[in-house]
Formats: sequence, C-alpha cells, structure tokens
Amino acid sequence: MKTRKAVIANEVLFDEAQQDRTEPSATKTETFEDANPLAEELIDTLIDLLFFSGFTLPLAQGGKSKVTYAIWQSGVGCNSTVATTKEYESNRSEILRLLLTLAGQSMYMTSTVLPGRGVRALTYMCSCSDKQIVLSGLCSLLNTTLKYNPATWRVPYNSLVFKDTKQMLVTHSLHLLLALLLYPIPENGSSAPSKNYYRHYLGRVHRPQDFQFIVDGMTRILNQPLQEKSSYLPGAQNSGDFAPEIIMLFWEITQCNKRFRSFIIDTGCAHDLIILALFYALEYKNDTAKHGVVRMCVFLLQTLSVETAFGANLNKAFEGQASLPASIRINGFRGTYADFLIQSIFSLITTSQGKLSAIYPALLAIINNIAPHIEMLSASSSSRLLQLFTSMSSPSFLLVNETNHTLLHSLLESINAIIENKYQANPALIIALLKNKKRIEALRSFTLETGKEEMERRQRLKKESSGQTDPFESTSLRSSTDSIRSPSIAPARTPTLENVPEDGAFAIGDDDEDDDDDDDDDDDDDEDEENSDDEDYQPTPVQSTTSENASQASSVAATEDAVPTQVRGMSEKARGKMPAGIKISRQNSSTSLGTYSISGQSQTGAFEPSAQWIETWLPELPLHTILTIIQQLSPVLPRQALSQEVVSQETFRLIKETEIVGVDPSPIRVHSFEWSPLALGWYESLLWGVVFSSEMQISRGNMGIWTGTAIKLFRVQETTPTGPTFTSPRGAIDAVGNNIVSRMGQINLRGGQPNAGATSPTTTNNNTQ
Repeated sequence: MKTRKAVIANEVLFDEAQQDRTEPSATKTETFEDANPLAEELIDTLIDLLFFSGFTLPLAQGGKSKVTYAIWQSGVGCNSTVATTKEYESNRSEILRLLLTLAGQSMYMTSTVLPGRGVRALTYMCSCSDKQIVLSGLCSLLNTTLKYNPATWRVPYNSLVFKDTKQMLVTHSLHLLLALLLYPIPENGSSAPSKNYYRHYLGRVHRPQDFQFIVDGMTRILNQPLQEKSSYLPGAQNSGDFAPEIIMLFWEITQCNKRFRSFIIDTGCAHDLIILALFYALEYKNDTAKHGVVRMCVFLLQTLSVETAFGANLNKAFEGQASLPASIRINGFRGTYADFLIQSIFSLITTSQGKLSAIYPALLAIINNIAPHIEMLSASSSSRLLQLFTSMSSPSFLLVNETNHTLLHSLLESINAIIENKYQANPALIIALLKNKKRIEALRSFTLETGKEEMERRQRLKKESSGQTDPFESTSLRSSTDSIRSPSIAPARTPTLENVPEDGAFAIGDDDEDDDDDDDDDDDDDEDEENSDDEDYQPTPVQSTTSENASQASSVAATEDAVPTQVRGMSEKARGKMPAGIKISRQNSSTSLGTYSISGQSQTGAFEPSAQWIETWLPELPLHTILTIIQQLSPVLPRQALSQEVVSQETFRLIKETEIVGVDPSPIRVHSFEWSPLALGWYESLLWGVVFSSEMQISRGNMGIWTGTAIKLFRVQETTPTGPTFTSPRGAIDAVGNNIVSRMGQINLRGGQPNAGATSPTTTNNNTQ
C-alpha cells in the first residue's frame, strides 16, 4: 500500500493544488512514494467500478472480479447488451451520482466565473486521453439513455409513485453525459488548451446505424408528451421529464458532429425533429421557468438551418398537421414545412409578450438561412412576414433603442433572398409586398420627426379605442395569432423512422477523416476573482421538490439574456474555402454582432434617438430589391387584382411572366452563432438547474446532495405546496407525513420564537455580479 504523510494527504486533491506551495525545510530527510492526488485516485477508482465485474457487470463463470471496459447497452459502438440485474443497475446509479456530486462544484460559482475557472473534477475526467476508458464511458452513458422507453415501462399515473432502478440509472447517466459533453475545459495559459475527449469522440461517430439509433432514441423520448396530449390517463405527462436534457443532447450532437447534421437532413429525419422542437418551443413560451428550453430549441433549429440542404428539404408538403397537439396546430393550414416553420416563428415572436426578445435575432436568422431555398410560400406565410415587417418598421419599435433596426435589416434580407433566388416560385409573397406598397415606400423617407409624429398618433388612437396594434409594444396580436391555432385536440402524430440494421464492431473514430479540431475549443473567462460574498449566500430549501410541491431552478438575473451571439452572414464563396460542414465553434469571433437588447437603454442611460443616428442605418436598409419589384409590377397588375380576397390564377400568371430588370441574386449568406463566456455560463447553469431539480425530486427531505448548500449558479425558488390529488396517490401519503412533521416542528417546548424559515420558501439568486 502506498504511504503518505497525513497532513499532505488531507490537502492534496489535484496536482494543481500544490503548484504554488512552498514546503518548509525539513529537519530530517523523509521519503515518500509517488502517488496520484486523492481526488484523481477517487475518480479513477469510481470509473473503474463502473466496469467492475461482480459489482456493476456480471461475473464471468469461475472468474475473478476485475475491471472490464464493456459497454453496458447495445447501440452506438456495440451490438450486444451486457446482462444486468437491479443490483448492478443500482450500483451503477450510485457511482454515477457520486461522480455528479464531484462535478456539482459548478453550482457554487456564478455563471460569469464558471467557464473561466472550471471544475477540476470535470477537467480531469474530460481531459482523459485513454481512448478505451472514454469510449466505454461515452457509449455506456449514451446507449443507456437512448434505450429509455417510458411507453414500455408504463409508469402509472405519476413518476413519484415509485423510483424504478432503471429510470434512476437513466437519469444519472444522462446528467453525467451532458456534464461531460458541455464542459468547456478552461485554458491554462501556459500550454495549449486541453481537448474534451468525450465531446471529441462524439464528433467522430460516423456509422449510419449509430446515427439511426440516436435519432430513434431521442425521437421516442421527445415524442412521448405529444402522444400523451391525447391520452385519457390523468397525470401521465411526467414521462416527458427528460425532454430538456434530450433537447440539450440533440443540440450538442448537431454542434459537434457535422456528419450527424447531414444524416438527419438527407434521410428526412429533420422534418420530424423540426416539429418536435417547435412543439416544445411553443408549449413552453409562456412558462418563464422553461424559457431555457425554448431558447435551446431555437438555437437547435438555427444549427440545422446553416446546412444548405435543410432549407431545400423544407419545400416538402406538410400533411401531418391535423394530428398535432392543439398548442402547435395551425387552423386551416395548407403548405410546406417551410410555411409551418415561418408561421410558428411568427407565433413565437408575437405571442410571447416580449419575454423571448433575446432570441429574436436567432429566429430571424433561421428565416434568413432558409430564405434562398423557399419555393411556393403560401399566402398566409407571406402575410406573416409582412406583418413582422409592419411591426418592426414602426417608429415605436425602431426608436426605442439603438439596435432594433438590425432586426428589420435581417427581415428585409430574408425577403430579398426569397425574391432574388426564387422569384417565379413565390408569387404569393410578391402579392403581399404589393399590398403593403405604401408602408414600404414610406420607410424610405423615414425621419425622426415623422417617426415621433406617428408614435403620438398611435398613442391617441390607443386612448380612443383602448386597443393596441403592435405585438412589440404589447400582447395585442396574441389574440389574432392564437385565432389561427385550432382549439380542438387530436391524437399526436408519431414520427416514423426506419431502422437501419446494425453491423460491424466498435467503430467510433475509425474512419479516415481526422476531426481533431471538432468543436473541442473552449472559451476562457478572464474573470479570476472569487465571488464568495457572504451576502450572496442563502441556503437551498430543505424541503424537496416534487410534482406537487414544485421547486423551479432557473438561470436568470445578470445572465438571463446571455445566449450565443449572432455572427454576420458568411457568403457561399467564403464557406467554400472552409472544410465541409459548418463548425459550431466555441471560440470568440471579431465578426459578431453587438448584443441585442430591447430594453431601450444605452450604456450612458436612457436612449435618445437623433437624426444623425437614423442616418447611420436607414440608408443601409436593403430596400432596393423590394422597391424595384413594386415599381415594375404595379403598372402591370390592376388594382382590383390586389384587392380580391382570393388572388386569381391570371394574376399569378402575370407575375411569373413579368421579367424583372435590375434585380440580381446577392451572395447567399449563412447566419450562424458563436459562444461567449457569458453564453457558456448560461448554458451550464441551465444544465445544472435541471440536475438540481431532478435530485430534489429523487431525494426527498434532508437527504438531497445539495440541500441547504450555497448555490450560486442559478436561482432556486420553492413554490407553495399543493394538496394531494387523485392522480398522485403517493402524494397523498407524503402530504399527511409532511403535515405531521410540520405540526411537530411548530411545537414550542421552550417558549421561544418558532423558526419561520421552516415554512417559508427560499430563494437563491447569485447571478448578479
């Protein structure tokens, strides 16, 4: 056994802990055996125990217990499943939970500090270069997660009725997998940045059968709530609890594996995944605690939209609309997937009460990316684009702050891209432009004086009619947009994906193409100060979170809008000089747009628009193409042709046959995003908020890992408990027990003041700097 000096053994956890330590001169010579720091030995031991026969893996007949790096489940990299028992599953789950606890140090740093400082336990695990260990762990966690099938397990009524060992294992596997994949290893400064090998090898997956397995697993889990929307079983929707994590996993794979992006687009799987992403975005748009999921869905769609084939494939007719849940169904919809996507984006913008303003640029970037490829855009979708133009070109929107005009610029670029590349294939959009001719021409002569006059006129109309007309000023358009959503409920459509037969052995990373720079680049944060002010500390609730006594962990405050930053469009010519596929880098770029804000505040205080400021952006608005179309088509089409509710085929024919002079296609530009330290902090706080909430549900009472600790990464807010319901039989028992404990705790035996903190909700908010 290795020997250590006791005092040193208590202090040395990682190698870095000793780098600034100066030892006093020893009075006598002592010898020590070389040994790894205790924390590294602990992590190595725990990882070995995950693959230890007789403890987490079956013991070979007549064999001895030993470490065997065997993948637990069939799927990615493996075609056979290792036999297991509930005891083995429980042991795996507890080891994973301990590893999560070590990684959970992330929660005790603010989101501004975490990306730059990092967590030593995660740094050690992610920088492990042993391919066998990394691949065995990666594939075991990934396959265990994607084998999850709540429909076959049929958890009755409420997931809290019992905790199945398999479900616990899936939960901890998924959370540790995401903690490893998302982690940006901080730069040391003295050497080249370390590579996150878990993320690296996920980017090296390339077999079609592995991609099909991943798509099937994610679709099965994400599709469950859609199916349950039509279920008559009350309280059955708890099986969708993994949706935020699966969306996060989906986004991670699309970012780091360009082959996976190509696979889901080329095979048509993207159509089903688009609908799923839109479902969760629209379902959660009015739930502040779930806005992180909404943002992930939007950036996931933007990640897919950078691929040229994505936009072209959206021209396929969408025929499954009638089977969708009512929350995303569009009344009387007829059109393509592009139509459905554009109208859903319109709904997200106009019915979210301004709470999703941080992702308006990303939503418009999606439209921008697909615009050059759109054909046969419907009259309804064309009308929605022009409604957005009307709102974004209004003085009350343009003059509220110094950056809103960039949204109008982006929308105009999208309309131009459709016209310049697919003019004859989109007559409905041309009709919509001609109907809005006066408003478009008025924008060309926009001034500060006319803008303020228009704002005053609108204010008078509001007072007279007590109505509001601008979705960016209020929620007035919510009713008009909601009216296109059907009030009825229909069974959800189940996406059908063909299974690709599995063959071959463990094959991750065995292809010829080298992707050493996959997206392992990590951002660093220059902020080094310790944010450990005592006033920031408030303990997390002692009461655990259940579905009846819900606690919400959300990342808010200073980093609420710290989403990835939009990057100026890159032309196809520039893209052609890059390696195949768009890289979603986590490094900063000098071409990023300024952070978008809808607050109306500048750095010096309240924003005051000026005529000089208007001249900096108004002449740059891309109006030439649209005005040219209006100028050349207005004399051709009779006025009555535009006033008809249903445009005649003759009008469409005139538009298609009219040759437009002076409109040439601009270079197709792809709008992507980039990661900043603040955005990475938001992303990690989103993950650890989900992990924290899950742990509070699993470990009730005082047994939670992080119960009563000083969480700094996100806010923890406990809501008022609700009584038991018919759909929560376990909840009835717990309610009685909690009531007894509560009453016992209020007995004052010594005559002192009762502890008010025992019943009041606790809120921790340490995102502020």
